[in-house]
Amino acid sequence: MKIAIVRQRYNPYGGAERFVERALAALSGEGAEVTLITRNWDGAPQAGFRQITCDPAYSRLLGGRAARDRSFAQAVQALTVGAGFDIVQAHERIPGCTVFRAGDGVHAAWLRHRARQLGPLARLGQRLSSYHRYVLGAERAMFAHPALRKVICNSHMVADEISAFYGVDREKLAVIYNGLDPAVFHPGLRAEFRETTRAAAGIPEAVPLLLYVGSGFERKGVPQLLRAFADLPEREAQLVIVGADRKLKAMQAAAQKLGLGERVLFTGPLKDVRPWYGAADGFVLPTLYDPCPNAALEALACGLPTLTSTGCGAQEWIRDGENGRVVDALAVDALSAGLAELCVLGQQPAARAAARAAVAELSLGAMAGRLLELYRSL
Repeated sequence: MKIAIVRQRYNPYGGAERFVERALAALSGEGAEVTLITRNWDGAPQAGFRQITCDPAYSRLLGGRAARDRSFAQAVQALTVGAGFDIVQAHERIPGCTVFRAGDGVHAAWLRHRARQLGPLARLGQRLSSYHRYVLGAERAMFAHPALRKVICNSHMVADEISAFYGVDREKLAVIYNGLDPAVFHPGLRAEFRETTRAAAGIPEAVPLLLYVGSGFERKGVPQLLRAFADLPEREAQLVIVGADRKLKAMQAAAQKLGLGERVLFTGPLKDVRPWYGAADGFVLPTLYDPCPNAALEALACGLPTLTSTGCGAQEWIRDGENGRVVDALAVDALSAGLAELCVLGQQPAARAAARAAVAELSLGAMAGRLLELYRSL
């Protein structure tokens, strides 16, 4: 079987990239001939598959992001026609692919969520944006293209959105969850890292500690998280924010202005978040829109009760009051109440066990098996 997997760029912290790496390993292990088509994939494992660098020129001044994505899509279309691939699986919006993995969700849905927090002028700018218009057009053309046979969704939320926005037949939508390595993410991290990680950061053992992990602070809710945390009745609780963002300094300044300077720690991006999974009592991700963040699943696997939003695919694994809470991302009062509840749940062994149990079946083997089953059916 000859399979091409298309992903434009490599981000060492990206969930989509981790999915690609795991898919490559699973397919290569089954004897498939796998080709990765990419503009830039430095730092990824190189064994077991062939890599084609597809880096067409584009005008950063005249076209920007839209020109970048359009040039890559057109180059991939030209490259794959007549190349003999049985399956072309795109992780970008490329009309003519056989399989599309909607790891980044549905752009039309994201824009609807984003518009909720924008003023009138900003909403107008969003509607007029050449980039957003290009992505929506590519998304629409891809879902309507006769070559598209399957769409891999990483949550039922995403499958529902594709059906609602583009009328794609539900038979084409395959929900395949992200896989987790139970030997890497597990409740034992608490005993391994809690004491040393807290001590290094000056966080007392008995203090409730909540953890946020994610890049893209505005989309993933850091501004409202800080406001909600400032309103938290539990004044001793502390918050650790892990992630990269251009507005990191602005968010640090916002925390200081809210009087949270001593209670919020910004670590920046980390390649290994496991010590903080072990040190924390609960995980919070009040994202405005996120198809299914690996960080939330990893936190649950480590036994952390989790607070997330109605715009997050991970809500599927949350049982309110049992292993976490689901709230509207922009409802600061509800978010603050959820944080207070999370501080309590994090101290309860039953809640930690329920968090772990919710994602117990999300193994790498299960993900690879579902992928291989889908490929064979095609």
